[in-house]
Formats: sequence, C-alpha cells, structure tokens
Amino acid sequence: MSRIFYLLIALSILIPSCVYESEESLYPGIAVCDTVNVTFSGIISPMLSSNCLSCHSNAKANISGSGIILEGYSNVLIMQDAIRNTIRHNASYSPMPKDAPKLKDCQIRQFEIWVDSGSPDN
Repeated sequence: MSRIFYLLIALSILIPSCVYESEESLYPGIAVCDTVNVTFSGIISPMLSSNCLSCHSNAKANISGSGIILEGYSNVLIMQDAIRNTIRHNASYSPMPKDAPKLKDCQIRQFEIWVDSGSPDN
C-alpha cells in the first residue's frame, strides 16, 4: 500500500481526537457555581426561601422554627454565624435544613462568601 494511504489513515485517527468540548456541553446537568456575583437579594434570600422559610418564616418560626426567624435581611444578619454553622453541620449546632439533605457545597460556599464579604444588603 502506498504512503498516502497510511497518511490518510493516520490523519483520520488524529484529527477527530482534537475536538474541544466545553464542560457545559459535555455535562449539561451540572450547574456552574457562581461565587462571583453573590448578593443577598439574588442568591442568599432565594436560598433561604427554598430551604429555611418553611420553618423559619415570620409566620411559622414560633410553631416549627424554635422562634428563629430567617425572613428578611436584618434577621439573617443577626443569625449569620449560627446559619453558617448549621448549614455546615458543625458540631454543637443542629444540622439544617432539618429532616432534609444538607445544602449543596455550592450553596454553603455562596453563603460563606456573602458573610466573608461583610454581609452586604445588596
């Protein structure tokens, strides 16, 4: 067989292997964790609404949330250290959310970034 034939076979093997695929296209079910644009109104408040306010809202805190209110910026600001420890499941803190899976690592990291950046009301 000719050298051209072997060259064509070699090229047909090598060229398709040089394709670049983004992580998002390869793994569409995996969400990217935004740790740059962490705001109270855009990230923290919705996270608390989804995971905490079923027990810790103004209306339900005295019934099912041990009187701990996590609705609104001022209430979260007061409780930020306790929230951080409970969502991390640190010893001597009651792990939260109660009777539910631990928050995703991304959510915990976002909360910590918000606290570490001074807990801005943004």
